[in-house]
This record gives sequence, structure tokens and C-alpha cells, in this order.
Amino acid sequence: MPRGGLRGDMMNVVLIAQDNRKELMAEFCIAYRNILRGCELFATATTGSNIADVTDLAVQKFSPGSLGGEQQVRSRIDLNEIDLLIYFRDPLNKKADYDEYQLFRRCDAYNIPFATNLATAEVLIKGLERGDLDWRELVRPVKVDSPAAPIIKVRTRRSRAVLEKRQKANEQ
Repeated sequence: MPRGGLRGDMMNVVLIAQDNRKELMAEFCIAYRNILRGCELFATATTGSNIADVTDLAVQKFSPGSLGGEQQVRSRIDLNEIDLLIYFRDPLNKKADYDEYQLFRRCDAYNIPFATNLATAEVLIKGLERGDLDWRELVRPVKVDSPAAPIIKVRTRRSRAVLEKRQKANEQ
């Protein structure tokens, strides 16, 4: 089951689809709903509504992409709160999109795996199921509530557990 996340032990996955790829995203989510059920899901407004309607998965919705939704996702990435981005874009769209470029650039900067097509998305989602993305726990800080001020603290206990699990697997 996918681990990590802002709340509990779930990975934070963002799902975005351009207009003519929304149906593909819905089909993807239907096919992999059992894996996605163990994740904290985020999406831009229309994509999120479509996914929630066809899968009954809980999806936290940002604004529509054209009204700042992608900027909201970028902000979450800047805080290193996102573990995986699946962004189905239209390869035939010749118009360069600055928001899209900035989103992928931030994923590169924070080492956040992202997919822009179905083949890569399937590889990443299967890797998520196997635990291949557990390393995200090592690089993602956790906010700890404090009466004085929020403190950012690395998950050392969970990080050690992930490393020990990998060492045991390598020894076998």
C-alpha cells in the first residue's frame, strides 16, 4: 500500500488532465482505483470532479487550471508536499504553456516523479504499489504543530524503517 503523505501514511498524488485527456484520466483512475485508494489525491477542479464521479475516490480539488489551479499545485510542490504528479497533456497542442513548464520544472527541482502520458503513468503507479517511491519519505519534511510556531522536522524514525526494510531486502 502506498505510504508517506501529509496526513497519515499516504502518498500525495496530483492528477491533472488537459481537456481532451480528461476521459483518459478517468479511465486510468478506474483501472488503478485500488492503488489510488491508498493515496491522498489532489486534482484541478474539473479533473477532480470527473475522477470522484466515476471512481468514488476522495479527491481534494484545486481551482481550475486556467484559474490558478496549476499555481496552487506548484505551491504545494514548493513546500515539498507532493510525492507524484500525473499530468495527461495533449501532445498535439502546439501552444506552449508557461504554467505547465513551471510545474514540470519544479518536479525536476524537487525530484518529484511525474508522468505526462499513459505509459509512464502506469509505470509510476505500479512502482507506487510496490513501494518504489518510499524514498520520498526521506526527502519530504513533516510539519509538527507547536504552540510556539510550526517546526519542520525530518521523519527520522520512519526514514530509518524504510532504510532497514531496503537493507533486509537486499540481503535476501
